[in-house]
Amino acid sequence: MLASRSGEEECDLISCMPTLFIFSGLPGTGKTTLSKRLAQALGAVHLRIDTIEQGLRDLCGIKVEGEGYRMAYRITADNLQLGMDVIADSCNPIELTRREWEQVADNNGAVFINIEIVCSDDSEHRHRVESRISNISGLKLPTWNDVINREYHNWTKDRIVIDTAGQSESKCLEALMLAISKPHG
Repeated sequence: MLASRSGEEECDLISCMPTLFIFSGLPGTGKTTLSKRLAQALGAVHLRIDTIEQGLRDLCGIKVEGEGYRMAYRITADNLQLGMDVIADSCNPIELTRREWEQVADNNGAVFINIEIVCSDDSEHRHRVESRISNISGLKLPTWNDVINREYHNWTKDRIVIDTAGQSESKCLEALMLAISKPHG
């Protein structure tokens, strides 16, 4: 057993190391809602790629491609080095970014948990996408056509999958909290 972060009690390796919670999923599945709720529940740092990318567009006037992810990796590393848990909120649609997030955790003495958020009910998913209002100034939200035609690789590694279709935010958070409390490897 290792000493806990506070040094007052013993803990196992997972609870003593910072954790990077790597969220993935298409727009409109409930990723941001659930990742924010998890960040609040855990007292973790919440990093949203949409916020970072829109900031780069607004402040630097650049067409953003991979820069938002690269910036988020650096901010994540800083926080993991401080022993903070980090919630990475992004579509994370391709194998490359999924492995890069994992590498950030590995390089900074943290564990990682991959989490995919899905909405298995296409009509509910479409309604969410079409009725969303951006809470990031200047961010243009994707259309349903954008979402269904987005590049999104199938997963090749284990991950926690939370299906938000027909579920309340509270039920989804409860399912996620239960899933992350189990050992991962």
